Parts: sequence; C-alpha cells; structure tokens
Amino acid sequence: MSQQTFIQTAGSPSQRIRIERIALERPEHARALVDLLDEYASGPQGGGVALAAQVREQLPGLLATRAHYIGWLAFDGEQAVGLLNAFEGVSTFKARPLLNIHDIAVTVNHRGRGLGRALLAQAEHHAREIGCCKLTLEVLEGNRNAIDLYRAAGFAAYELDPEMGRALFFEKWLKP
Repeated sequence: MSQQTFIQTAGSPSQRIRIERIALERPEHARALVDLLDEYASGPQGGGVALAAQVREQLPGLLATRAHYIGWLAFDGEQAVGLLNAFEGVSTFKARPLLNIHDIAVTVNHRGRGLGRALLAQAEHHAREIGCCKLTLEVLEGNRNAIDLYRAAGFAAYELDPEMGRALFFEKWLKP
C-alpha cells in the first residue's frame, strides 16, 4: 500500500512535492532508494565513498526482509529527491516502541526547500500512529545543517542524567 502526502516547498509555492512510503517491490522505489543513498554516501556527510555495486544490488532485497524497516521517498514530479530510512525498535525503559531514523537524505539541488523537515514530519506521524514513545537518530558533529534541522524539529541530545553526560554513539565492525 502506497501512502502519499503532498507538501508545498519553500522557494516555489507552485511546486508540490509528493512523499510516498517506500514499496520495495516497486523497481522504481528500489532504484530511487539506492540512487539517493549513493548520492548521500558519496558526499562529505556520508563519508565520501559511493556505495559498492554489491550493496546497491542487495540492499533493497535485504530491507524488504526486515519486518521493522520503513521508509519514505520524496518526489518532485517523477524524480525521487529525498529519502528517509527508519527502523522500529523498543524503549526498554518505557516498554513502548521507538522509531530510529537511520538515513535522511535530500538530493543536492533540492536542499533548503523543507523536504528534510517534511520527511521528518512523516516519520513522526507514523511513529505516533504506532504508539512510539520517541524518535531517535544519530548525526555527525560537523553536519551543522542537519543538526539545525533536527533541533528545529524538536530533537535534542540524549541524556538520562546531566551528571552522567550525553549519550555517545559507538560502533564495532564485525568481520564476516
């Protein structure tokens, strides 16, 4: 089922952007997902390295097998110009679901028009519908535009107790 939302974009009041829930069984959605993610990965906020051909080929199928995956695409006409990937998790302290925003990307020539804000609003709307207690995400310290967007959307650094400080994000790569 494809849910659609329309938004007016900043800078062009006659331009309407369509936001659709990703349906990975649709080849155009799967292609848009990897194209937008590849553009994001290739830029400075994504590490500056394009997605490997194997990742581009396997990612849509892998995500389709994950019951807790959800995503949205933003379209300007028939062109996909924005992406949000998210995964449902659980807050063990609240015994309620949460929604973690894993990727949010807007193609370079559509930035600054409110698409990121609209994608975040779509994710928040979904999270409220399924009873989530919160949205979570991670962001690089140097990504000032994204941080400003997230703060404007109501996000704040995570801490349980100010004396213990803010949460840090760690990773450990596992070899196959």
